[in-house]
Amino acid sequence: MSAFFAEVRETILPERTGRNGPLPPLLVAMTLVTGLVDSFSYLVLGHVFVANMTGNVVLLGFALVGAPGFSITASVAAVASFAVGALVGGRIGSRFGEHRGRHLSIAAAVQSVFLATAVIVASLSASPVSPGDRYGLIVALAVAMGVQNAAARRLAVPDLTTTVLTLTITGMSADSTVAGGKGAKGGRRTISIAAMLAGAVIGAAFVVHSHLVYPLGIALVITGSVAATSGLLGRSTPSWARVEAVS
Repeated sequence: MSAFFAEVRETILPERTGRNGPLPPLLVAMTLVTGLVDSFSYLVLGHVFVANMTGNVVLLGFALVGAPGFSITASVAAVASFAVGALVGGRIGSRFGEHRGRHLSIAAAVQSVFLATAVIVASLSASPVSPGDRYGLIVALAVAMGVQNAAARRLAVPDLTTTVLTLTITGMSADSTVAGGKGAKGGRRTISIAAMLAGAVIGAAFVVHSHLVYPLGIALVITGSVAATSGLLGRSTPSWARVEAVS
């Protein structure tokens, strides 16, 4: 248990001189964004994910056989837009990837532009959302999340992909001492799962009980804060910001 809580502390309040510096809590915040955005997209935009592409491909399969409530065009639009966002994120990584703080800052700033666009569209939309606004939101949000995922992949902080939890949950069990492994790294992995769950709960609560734009507004504030914080903390090029920190 002491190791578990030590991992939780190191994830939320890491040493600034550590291997990944402040990146773990910043990526936990982006994992919260994933829960917020996907809760909005699934509940408001008609059973479609804009961040979790594994789930979205499954939903596309449902739509292909005519299951009610699922849309082929919405799922395809989300996957295609996510791919475009990942391409943009890859270009950002190619140009700024040698400095991890600047890389995350610029990627989050670009993501914030697309989230801000979605906030504007959602705030001006009627309820239920019109078809035109629906696809505009799908495209903007999926591009934003593609940028985020490309950045997280390049930053390569262990167990903080910000989106994919299947491997995280698998690792908790498969790497445990019970399974004969060296340890499950349960603290960090639990934080990652809890962050996405919290985002989903908060987003769903606002969609169901308040105004649908709030989850996107919160996601925008968090992403903008990550952009500013990573840029500020990485300004002097500390050791964690250099790529050799993860080599």
